Amino acid sequence: MANDREEFNLCGPSHLTTVDWGNEDHQRCVAACLVQGIYIVERDRQLKREGAEALASPWWESFNFKLIRHLKDDADFSIFGGIYEYKPQQPDSVDAGVPRYVIAFRGTLTKADSITRDIELDIHIIRNGLHRTSRFEIAMQAVKSMAESVGASSFWLTGHSLGAAMALLAGKTMAKSGVYIKSLLFNPPFVSPPIERIANEKVRHGIRFAGSLITAGLALSRTIKQAQQPQPQQQQLQIRNLSEDPLEALSSWLPNIHVNPGDHLCSEYIGFFEHRGKMEQIGYGAGIVERMAMQHSLGGLLMDAMGVSNAVEVEEPVHVIPSANLIVNQTNSEDYKEAHGIHQWWRDDQDLASHIYMYK
Repeated sequence: MANDREEFNLCGPSHLTTVDWGNEDHQRCVAACLVQGIYIVERDRQLKREGAEALASPWWESFNFKLIRHLKDDADFSIFGGIYEYKPQQPDSVDAGVPRYVIAFRGTLTKADSITRDIELDIHIIRNGLHRTSRFEIAMQAVKSMAESVGASSFWLTGHSLGAAMALLAGKTMAKSGVYIKSLLFNPPFVSPPIERIANEKVRHGIRFAGSLITAGLALSRTIKQAQQPQPQQQQLQIRNLSEDPLEALSSWLPNIHVNPGDHLCSEYIGFFEHRGKMEQIGYGAGIVERMAMQHSLGGLLMDAMGVSNAVEVEEPVHVIPSANLIVNQTNSEDYKEAHGIHQWWRDDQDLASHIYMYK
């Protein structure tokens, strides 16, 4: 049985009768609806809704898209993503700015047929091991293939929650090789205690400052320790130079990251970018400390220091992005479910504020 939020006619963006592809608000609404389409197509599969009973297609057909391929998980065979192709009503008239293709990924579905696998992947995000999962390999293969066949400027990446983490990691992977894909990411998880929820600003800054010092110190200690150990010639090349900045290659990529302060899974992005600016202002090398801290997972470094090998990765976590257009929904949310939901991002009554953070 369908709920109201699955039916486009009941909860879709009724205000968006005509899409202006140069309007960022319209782009956001369409991308969020395409992600919702992936959620609903998987629910259609689970509930065996077919033909006239299926509810998914209006979520993309309303904007002249066609779902040309399902991306299926090889473990539970659930549909976790899809590739859309834009099909204009008049083939000879395509608006500037419209993507030819969009690759979208859904988030966690708390239903019996998919929850076990989805939560397993959520845990991989916490352990910084999403890149080692077969689902991500399937997603990454689709993104690479699309970039090679049509070019990075011809398609978008989008996703919500777990799906936003998938899109973010795929976008980062491509950006490291100089391929920049437009990405609209909704409520991507930021693996950190929800420091942003602390009311006192000085306390928040103090906690983040201490965390940066500890992380940078452990990272420096680990790098020095590696450099002092006898290494085969091949492995010596893999030891990171202290002066290297692996985030520099990512600095030109500017994903659109959408967060809600009431969602503790993604709200730390707000403090993450603000804190980085404050560290730069402090001077006395604080900016260098923050750059080093950004490149590592504190949990991974602690495990490594205690001798727990292969527990978690020690490279930069998925959520670490040097540059971003951060869009914050400042509208009060009734509860966590509303603050985390994809539905907020296609509504036209939300108080949104955006800020571009560029890595220097």
